[in-house]
Formats: sequence, C-alpha cells, structure tokens
Amino acid sequence: MSENDAVGNELHPVYTFGRPPQGRRQFLTKAAWIGVWLVFLSSPMKDLADGHHTTPATAFGWLGLAVFVICYLTLVFRYTTRILQWAPVIGSFTALVVLAAVLALCFGDQWLGLFVYVAVSAGAVLPVRYALWVIPAVTLLMILVGLRDDGLGDLITNLGVITLLVGFAMSGVRELIRTTIQLRQARATVAQLAANEERLRLARDLHDLLGHSLSLITLKSELAGRMLPTDPDKAAQQVADIEQVSRQALVDVREAVSGYRRRTLAGELAGARTALTAAGVEADVPLDAPAELPDEEGEAALAWALREAVTNVVRHSGARRCTVTFTARQTLAGRRLELCVEDDGSGGSGAAPGNGLTGLAERVQAVGGDLEKGPAARHGFRLTVRVPLADAAVGSPS
Repeated sequence: MSENDAVGNELHPVYTFGRPPQGRRQFLTKAAWIGVWLVFLSSPMKDLADGHHTTPATAFGWLGLAVFVICYLTLVFRYTTRILQWAPVIGSFTALVVLAAVLALCFGDQWLGLFVYVAVSAGAVLPVRYALWVIPAVTLLMILVGLRDDGLGDLITNLGVITLLVGFAMSGVRELIRTTIQLRQARATVAQLAANEERLRLARDLHDLLGHSLSLITLKSELAGRMLPTDPDKAAQQVADIEQVSRQALVDVREAVSGYRRRTLAGELAGARTALTAAGVEADVPLDAPAELPDEEGEAALAWALREAVTNVVRHSGARRCTVTFTARQTLAGRRLELCVEDDGSGGSGAAPGNGLTGLAERVQAVGGDLEKGPAARHGFRLTVRVPLADAAVGSPS
C-alpha cells in the first residue's frame, strides 16, 4: 500500500472501525462511539446501587460487570473487521456468555440485557458463517435463563426479538464495513495500475519517437566525423541533417508530453466526484462526459473550468450540495456545449473574481467561449462556461 493510501487509511473512519486505535484521537473517537451503547447497562448498575443484595453479592456483581465490560470492549475495539488471533476472541466471547448467564441467574431479570451485548459482539466480530448460528444460540440461552422466573413472558419475548435483530444487524454492519474497505483498496489499486500503465505507455511512445531519431543522429554523426578531414562540404551537410532530425525529435517529444498533460472531461469528472465526496458535499455529478465534445482545446478549457469550480466549492463555499450539468445549445454564434456548476453554499456570492476565475475566463475566451458567474437561482453560486462544439459556426452573430 502506498504512502497516500496509508494516510487515507489512518484518517478515514471506515479504516479505523474495528481495528486497534492508532493515536489518542482515534482512541477517543472509538471510545465515544462505543461508550454510548453502554448506557443500556444502567439496569444492572441500578440494581447493584439500590442495595437489595448482600455486600459479598454486590461486590461479586460489580466485579462481574466490570469483567463483562472489559471483554466486550476488547472485542469491539480490536476485532470488528478482521480476526488475527482466534484465541483472545474465543476467550473473551466465552467469558461474555458465561458472565451474562451467571449474573442473570444470580441477580434476576434486570441483568438479561447483558445478552444483547453478547449478540452484538457475535455479530460485530464473528464471520457470517459463525454468526448465523451463534446469535440464535445466544438468544435461546437468554430465553432459557429468563424462564426460571414466572411472569416474564413479555419481557423475554421482547428481549429475544431485540437480541436476535441487533445481533444480525451488527453482522450486516460488519460485512458492509468490510466491503467498503475492500472497495476503497480496490480503487486505490486500480488507480495505481492506471498510473503504472500511463508510465509504461509514455515510455513506449518516447522510445518509438526517439529511437529512430537518435539512431539516425548517431549514424550521421559518425559519417560526418569520417568525412570531415577529406570532404568538409559533405560533412557540413550531414551536420545540417543532424540539426534537422534533432529539431524534429524535440517537436515530437513536446507534442507527446503535451498530449499526456491535456485535461479531459472524463478525468476531471471522476476527480470532481472524489473531491466533493471527501469534503462532505453531496455530489450530483455525471458519471460520463457528454457524447458530443468540442475539440481538444475546447475540452481542455471545460476540464479546467470544472476543476476550478469544484475547487472553489470545496474551499470557499461551505456548500452541502453541488450539481454539475452539461447541455448542448444552439446559439446565434453556433452550437455550444454548456457546463454549469452550481452549489447551495455562501462562498463566492458577490465576491470579486479571484485569480483563478480571471485566468479561467481568459482560457475560455481563447477557444472562442464565454464564462458567466453569479448567484444561483435560489441560494449559492453558479459558474457557467460555454465553448464551441466541433461543428459550431465560426463568426459573429448575425
């Protein structure tokens, strides 16, 4: 995994969920998320605090409850997405089951809620093939323990349904998290493979472009060296040929490199979705570029406009939603492809144009297009860019 991936794994909540916390911030975040659910231990804690039991029984209850919480937190803190060592998992889970049963038998129905935590641990930690039978088994054990007291039919039924549903819900959450992690890792792998493929293609193209030219330059240099003592005029002609070949090779390399550096709408759309999502902005962005595109210069101008607009939304707007649309329009000056980027934020509205928008306007005008910016229809900011399509009429409006 690359360094960027490692940074993403450290910061993204999906990667930290179910793994040992790395650092104080992750620890506090995980503790807060998990600690909220410990509020359901209030019933057994209240039972102990009310003083209905003898001193030894109360001490045993507090000790058992503390060990139960430690085992539960050990499981959900460390083993939610992947089990590296089965021995601690089996030991902690067995301790949960035994403690829940013993404490409920010793102290009564107020302690039956501990089985909910056992089911949650089973669903959050165990693989699906094991959780499918462990969760019903835990529910059945809770029912059997509760049946020792008469008059608890409704309570046992309700707790049984809750235990079963919560356990399977946590199992589904666990699988969802695992799938999300795998998808993010697969996306990173695809991006890395695409970058490697680009490097290989660039190397192959440069080899094809320069291989023949450099071989010809070498050959003519050797020939000029042999001709120089006896026939300086022919040697000078060879040197002139070398200069021509080298200039052409330089032109070919520049064209090849500029082609690789050219912005495309397809690439910028993918980048826009990623940037907006990472910033917590709901992205209404097309999956694909329009079927009908302008020439290379026009497409590059639209791509730069999309990048600049999305950057402004992420950095300055404070928006919750951003919409990107493409529309082919027939105007008096010919057919145009219109890009519209609209957000519901507050940044940019009424502000003086910055260097980014000023440079963007110049870039769009250079390809015969136009740029409009201003408040959106209801709230927020809108940037509209129009560039000529390939078959657009040339000339001023009639």
